[in-house]
Amino acid sequence: MKKNASYMPYWFNNAIQIIGLSLIALISLPAFDAVSSAQAQSASQTNKASKTPQVKQKAVTQGSKQSGIKFKDSSLNQSSKSMSLNPELFKRIEGEHTYDGGANLDYRVQRGCLRRSFNEDNLPSNIGIEDRKLNDFFRAQTKGFFDRMRGNCIPYALALGSRNRFESLSIMNGPLQDAKTEIWTFTPSAAGSFLIQQDYLKDESKRFTEIEFRLSDVLYDPKKVGDKLPVELIWELNSVIKQIYPEENNALESTNSLVRLIVDFGDKEHWAQIWAVEIIDPSSKEVFSSAFWVERSDIPGGFYTATGESIERTFWTNPLSYRRISRGVGSVRTSNKKVASAKNGAVPAAAPKQRYRAHMGIDYAAPIGTPIFSVATGKVAHLGYSGAFGNLIILEHPGNYRTYYAHLSNYNVELEVGNEVRRGLEIGYVGSTGRSTGPHLHFELRKDGVYVDPYSLKTQLDLWNMRDGDSGLLTREILLLGTPINN
Repeated sequence: MKKNASYMPYWFNNAIQIIGLSLIALISLPAFDAVSSAQAQSASQTNKASKTPQVKQKAVTQGSKQSGIKFKDSSLNQSSKSMSLNPELFKRIEGEHTYDGGANLDYRVQRGCLRRSFNEDNLPSNIGIEDRKLNDFFRAQTKGFFDRMRGNCIPYALALGSRNRFESLSIMNGPLQDAKTEIWTFTPSAAGSFLIQQDYLKDESKRFTEIEFRLSDVLYDPKKVGDKLPVELIWELNSVIKQIYPEENNALESTNSLVRLIVDFGDKEHWAQIWAVEIIDPSSKEVFSSAFWVERSDIPGGFYTATGESIERTFWTNPLSYRRISRGVGSVRTSNKKVASAKNGAVPAAAPKQRYRAHMGIDYAAPIGTPIFSVATGKVAHLGYSGAFGNLIILEHPGNYRTYYAHLSNYNVELEVGNEVRRGLEIGYVGSTGRSTGPHLHFELRKDGVYVDPYSLKTQLDLWNMRDGDSGLLTREILLLGTPINN
């Protein structure tokens, strides 16, 4: 159960050491062992007792339906159908909310493994970074790093922003993931210099489990996946796979292609989380596509591909498996009254002028009872009947975002106002309550009380784009958790 929705990975608090122009002293660290999904289940109890700093091989039972809910304090208990609510939750502010807030729309990542040479301390310029200050800083700080190199190439992940602005550079001391693996990440500082962060696989691996599934099982046999993952992670995994699956190569599903996961199964202090997803060829180890989780303190985290593309917008627009979008943003009629026929030869009354109202939200047509999932981690702000909305759930998310799920037939029986819920939790079921002409889910996303059309190309939220300062998190995880490139 989560105690803090804005939990940052433990290494952010304990392992992060940032310097300006002086290098931090190094410490040693072990790596994770890849395990099959079967091994992950059978070895769970062994690893609980073991203090060996390897990736945990942990199985999660599905007996509890509460894995994605943190219950509010008992002293706050009140009826979940209470209508003594904040009116601001229901106030609609029309208009289009667009946000850039430093979001880098041109963000991109290039990854490779630079062959070792006598001038490897010139790595930034060798991969195309024309920044003399960065090259000088890199050269001055990495002499000890290259003394610990293994293998014949230097893995790197470079992120660039608008106009080729340098965002971050992560390097690894060889294409090997073991107890001696180091990741160094360089980012620009606000003072005009540069920062270094050092991470070690030995430390990071203590929380992570590496699991592999057949791609065909993930696509078509969720029961096999459900034996190893909590239900909310299954929804998240399926959503990621659907977005990174290379459709132009749909023959992959009929091969032995694997889905490789790096998972933190969580504890009492933080949620379970998928940190890396890769679709790979088991024989050649070629990575067809991948995505990595970036955790953020002030807004919900998000998934990015290894090339820096955000796939979060799709998460925030897919609260259920729907047949079609029955209505989007626009105007709808407010009066369906028929004109009464004239009697005794009287002149018929003029037809009333048709009135319209704005329809703020997306309607997803689906059968009654279709499960609805929380699109992001948040807190239950409302759970109950609310006029035209019918049965309604409102979730509050970090960054002053709210999502609305209306016309429900029923709710997850364990939910109450004040509960914290994880992304992917089954929170309710499609219905036709309130002002509804048929079974569907009415879904809204609001930022600062302003309705956001998540399908509009004009909408650019900080949720969906790489912000200044987030870049080093992604490049580091690409090298730390992804399958190494070996040139």
